[in-house]
Amino acid sequence: MIIDSHCHLNILPEEKVGNLDQVIKTAHELSVDKMLCIAIHPDQWQDILGIADQYEEVYAAIGIHPCEEKEVFVSDDALIAAASHPKVIAIGEVGLDYFHFDAEEQDMTWQQDRFRQMIRLAKQLSKPLIIHTRNSTPDCLRILAEEGAQEVGGIMHCFVEDLETAKRAMELGFYISFSGIVTFKNALELKKVAKAIPADRILVETDSPYLAPVPYRGKTNQPGFTRYVVEELAKLREVSFEEMAQTTTDNFKRLFQL
Repeated sequence: MIIDSHCHLNILPEEKVGNLDQVIKTAHELSVDKMLCIAIHPDQWQDILGIADQYEEVYAAIGIHPCEEKEVFVSDDALIAAASHPKVIAIGEVGLDYFHFDAEEQDMTWQQDRFRQMIRLAKQLSKPLIIHTRNSTPDCLRILAEEGAQEVGGIMHCFVEDLETAKRAMELGFYISFSGIVTFKNALELKKVAKAIPADRILVETDSPYLAPVPYRGKTNQPGFTRYVVEELAKLREVSFEEMAQTTTDNFKRLFQL
């Protein structure tokens, strides 16, 4: 069994991958039996909770993506209420993203403040965090440490950083999740990281509909394609596919106490 630790089922294009029934069926055919569907905006929360209600295979995470504009706000009470849904197992995706903003020209305090709010609420709810960081990793790790995020830990989603960054994240209780990027031929440094980190900290994901792995690079991604990430990690780490699948599944279950 494989678990996709990060997907966006609510925005999969039906004309390319079929309806959700077909997406789930394809996932099962590729040995992907569970998936964590991620919200990036409060407007998505109810849709994602509805998907989680409909499909036993789907868990949910709610949060506000750092690329959402500063005007996007949610009260503590609103997030706590939504997170009380029994299928919500994480807060995310949240974090910092300076790539899509001119961080040298703009004051990014608003993004950092919202990130701090999400960490504080995750701790209050005792739910792990799903972290997005882009061109912002030093600030991201600093804020995680300052806010005591190690109390709940979580996932460094779609990891593309170096080994030292992975080590610092793991010291804060975070797992390292690899996406289809690790299958790309030019991802040489990331492949080195994937070989080096402890087996008990590895997770896999699609970030579908984005970042489809080889052999579907450039196509619409879907949860079933997590299989190809597992195959690549198994090859890099010189273990069997079955062992790699079991390891990542066990890690997911341990993190979320499932």
